[in-house]
Amino acid sequence: MKKIIKILLVDDHFLVLRGLIALLEEITDFSFDIHSKSNCDEAYQAIIFGEAATPFDILFTDLSFTESCGEINSGEELMNRAKKIAPNLKIGVITMHTETNRVFNVILNQKLLAYILKVDCTKNELTFAIQKMLENENYYTHSIHQKLLLRKIVEISMDDISVQILKELPRHARLSNLVGHIKNESGHILKIRSIENKLTDLRTALNAVNNTDLVLKAKELGIVD
Repeated sequence: MKKIIKILLVDDHFLVLRGLIALLEEITDFSFDIHSKSNCDEAYQAIIFGEAATPFDILFTDLSFTESCGEINSGEELMNRAKKIAPNLKIGVITMHTETNRVFNVILNQKLLAYILKVDCTKNELTFAIQKMLENENYYTHSIHQKLLLRKIVEISMDDISVQILKELPRHARLSNLVGHIKNESGHILKIRSIENKLTDLRTALNAVNNTDLVLKAKELGIVD
């Protein structure tokens, strides 16, 4: 007999909840006890009550909620509270958010087991994600996984001079104006040729077509604000 997995879905869009429930009902690998809530406060109360009786095994929540319905206004806050009262709860996100910096911070800070994009969420992907979560392994939608890999690669190759250049670049109309603002570890000012060489390396690393594109990609990756 299959173990019944108690699962909580949290999203403020009724059609999204209906769609996720329909996908779960199609999955034959597991037996589910499915619960859904449209706001974070109700979800948190459900988790509290569950801990006193039959705890939830899995929580899937969105990150953003269009309207505040109480004290808890975001998926991040819901997850923070849930972890304090339900230490065995396995947490994943199903969302539209693809901004690299937010994705990176949410996964890092919340220690998520799964990050799924709504547009990519299928029966097969949901099945695989749940399998991984039950084994305490991570599952990230392919595009999110690629973003995280690129972010790590860039962080490894990024040094203080690179960050300085990326931060200063949008503030100056001409490249020569960067001279005097970029310094090495010894405090010496970099000459224009050294700055140009560094920019060439950065454009190659981030696959940027020009300096404007370079700054945009650095912001997308959360390297600079």
